[in-house]
Amino acid sequence: MNRRRVGVAAAVLLALLVAAGPGGASVNSHARASATTVTVWLQVDAQQNWPDVVNAATQTFEQQHPGVTVDVQYQQWSDHLTKLDASIAGNNAPDVVEMGNSETVKYMAAGAFADLSSQKSSFPNSSTWLKGLADSCKYQGKLFCVPYYAGARAVIYRKDLYHKVGIKKAPTTLAQFTTDSDKLMAKYGSNPNFSALYFPGKYWYAAMSFVYDFGGQIATQSGGKWAGALDSPKAIQGLTALKAAVGPISRASKTGDEAHPFQALVFSKGKVGSIYANGWEWGLALDPKQGNPKLANDLGAFPMPSHVKGRYMPTFLGGSDLAIPVTSKNQALAQDWIRDYTSTQSETQMATVGKVIANTTTLAKINAGNPQLAPFAAAAKYSWFVPTAANWTNVENANVLQNMLVSIFTGKSTIAQATKSASKQITQILNASS
Repeated sequence: MNRRRVGVAAAVLLALLVAAGPGGASVNSHARASATTVTVWLQVDAQQNWPDVVNAATQTFEQQHPGVTVDVQYQQWSDHLTKLDASIAGNNAPDVVEMGNSETVKYMAAGAFADLSSQKSSFPNSSTWLKGLADSCKYQGKLFCVPYYAGARAVIYRKDLYHKVGIKKAPTTLAQFTTDSDKLMAKYGSNPNFSALYFPGKYWYAAMSFVYDFGGQIATQSGGKWAGALDSPKAIQGLTALKAAVGPISRASKTGDEAHPFQALVFSKGKVGSIYANGWEWGLALDPKQGNPKLANDLGAFPMPSHVKGRYMPTFLGGSDLAIPVTSKNQALAQDWIRDYTSTQSETQMATVGKVIANTTTLAKINAGNPQLAPFAAAAKYSWFVPTAANWTNVENANVLQNMLVSIFTGKSTIAQATKSASKQITQILNASS
């Protein structure tokens, strides 16, 4: 999943809060009875990949609520936030809206979503929600959305190349992964374009997995204030391990990222042993127009191993959540639709036909027998998420993490210097007035 940026204008938020009134919109007993239409905004992914799941959940809901209809409207990632902001300003926001999990924080901080804290236990499988999604729905100890589905990162590799250098099993530690990669470089590294692991310098989603694996964090909060934490000993240890592991085995650009060009397409050209990638990138590597479908029998995957044996490296979960705008007049009905849509039956079907990771650790097990899905489902059990700070998007927009990584990989700065500078910037941005 690609990250999507949040841009909520102050005027829009003011209009929302005025429309909601003090304390936000309330749900009274009359709302459930009088509502006739529940408007749901889902992204086009659902329409393209699991429309039958949407239709089945809606049919179940409408049978349980005679006289109430559901209007599902599919949105595009490119402009859905602009449309949402306009709908909030016009006091005609949908009753349910799908949000990228990296988009939720600013809306939660602004009071744009209904507080679902008291209803958490009523949502299916809420006790086993994937941490990387659940964290994106929490702000200041309260719950403002429901996890929907996710994509995780794992190592997608060339089984044929691994076998040719005598690697028969997936590595179980980071040290073993590095040793295996060294074997690949020894055999194929005479080609200046070969990478045992293709790892561009700006690939911060993957880089932060090393930070969290060693116990570090991007930022911490105390007393209502945020502090950049990448210069902490544990974070530095993780970044040191990253540079040591990746430097000798990657010929990817130290100033490039994983999407320009897409790393899966570079992988498909035959000069890469592995990539640390999302599950959907497997399909992209085999795409008949852009990739190489002849590799279909040569691909495998395994979770990136931790530096601690028996554990996997935490992965960033890119995915979606379902929220209820605070201005919705049908909040109780909206909650009921979300319950039907995220039921065990719905999520099981979604994970099966859509090839995504269901929003609970329980449902992730249904992919255990599928070699293309199981490694990603297993990786999803160990996850991290960005700081839930209202200004986090500004850190991304300023490319703080990307610039830090480039400085480290190019040798422009020492790890200590680069992390000190990045932590200072993060502290300033996260604590800046809105």
